[in-house]
Amino acid sequence: MSDPTPRKPHLSLGRIVQMNLGFLGLQFSFGLQQSNMGPIYSYLGADEASLPLLWLAGPMTGLLVQPIIGAMSDRTVTRFGRRTPYFLIGAILCSLCLFAMPYSRALWVAASLLWVLDAANNVTMEPYRAYVSDRLDQAQRPLGFLTQSAFTGLAQTLSYLAPSLLVWGGLNADAVDPSGIPVITRIAFIVGAVLSLSTILWSVLRVPELPLSAEEIAAMRAEPLSARTTLRDLKQAIVEMPVPMRQLAIAMLFQWYAMFCYWQFVAFAIARSLYDTADSGSAGFRQAVLVNGQIGGFYNFIAFIAAFAMVPIARKMGARPVHAVSVAASGIAMLALPYCSSQAMLFIPMIGIGLGWASMMGNPYIILTDSIPPARTGIYMGIFNMFIVIPMMIESLTMPLIYRPLLGGDPRHVLMLAGVLMLLAAVATLAIRERPAARAAIPA
Repeated sequence: MSDPTPRKPHLSLGRIVQMNLGFLGLQFSFGLQQSNMGPIYSYLGADEASLPLLWLAGPMTGLLVQPIIGAMSDRTVTRFGRRTPYFLIGAILCSLCLFAMPYSRALWVAASLLWVLDAANNVTMEPYRAYVSDRLDQAQRPLGFLTQSAFTGLAQTLSYLAPSLLVWGGLNADAVDPSGIPVITRIAFIVGAVLSLSTILWSVLRVPELPLSAEEIAAMRAEPLSARTTLRDLKQAIVEMPVPMRQLAIAMLFQWYAMFCYWQFVAFAIARSLYDTADSGSAGFRQAVLVNGQIGGFYNFIAFIAAFAMVPIARKMGARPVHAVSVAASGIAMLALPYCSSQAMLFIPMIGIGLGWASMMGNPYIILTDSIPPARTGIYMGIFNMFIVIPMMIESLTMPLIYRPLLGGDPRHVLMLAGVLMLLAAVATLAIRERPAARAAIPA
């Protein structure tokens, strides 16, 4: 099958924006997790050193769910399309979990809900990325994926700022429920529940999937979806993985270990640096959480702007050098964060964090889709997610072991470790040798 094909009409910017609107709700959910789950666990009594273990839900469900869902969606034939059933089911489950999360009364309840929430997000995420790749020809894919990145930045800007916006609107930042969870956190999660489902519905109704050709349907039905074909496709795809994708895995190891460190410990680092407190029940800690939301909103806004700015640059220079420079900027920013002694100073390194985040959510997918056969987009998107979640799992399992012995029990040292790893990710990215994909037919 050639690419581009006559079945992939050139889409206007407005249509590309509408097909990616679902990422607004999906990434609003992720932003709520990034900015609030660590504090929620602390409010419910978790120890700092154990926090990474409580974050295992995301990488574990991603490792198990996305490759399987990717392989399944490549072979699914329904009247709604290949990908649509998966991200609709995921969006419904995600909305239910977001609504329930801030009502948790015990640590195990919040941790359990996060497992279901992350599983639902992962059911949605991979088919959504494959849907964009399916819908756009090769020339428009950079715009498509960097538009996703832009919506990631916008959504997470809003999700990080949501509690502060509620406070600025007149709500009391210190009003808490019997479990110690702030009321403003509860409201932010309810907003996320509504957005998660409504934006996905808008995208799939306004820009539906392209119909499969008779030849594609015949090839799928010749050997229908089953556990055997799914596992066989996974094994075959891993064995035949393109070289650029293998090389990209090294950069992903460094950058996603670093980002998981950042999300888990940045609020705690700010509490130490600005408010000299490690007590999660103190007003200073709650203020640090709000400050983290504000600077997080700022770096995500930078990511929103940067994602669009990267489109012509990546088209001219290539995604690889743009990504290397961006994650290097993020690494320098993480190294600088612990030395910021005022809230105003914190916004300066957020520019680097925003550049890195914009690139992470767009450019690796451009490198990937240019190196894989289109008939295997779903399965390779699922496998690619393993390059994200395995580093997160490694971080979750190793950080409790090194947090006190090697890092002194200080979250600021965790951020500095993350900065070094981001710089290593930039070096690894420059080592990638991009090669165009062979345009293969759907495997039988």
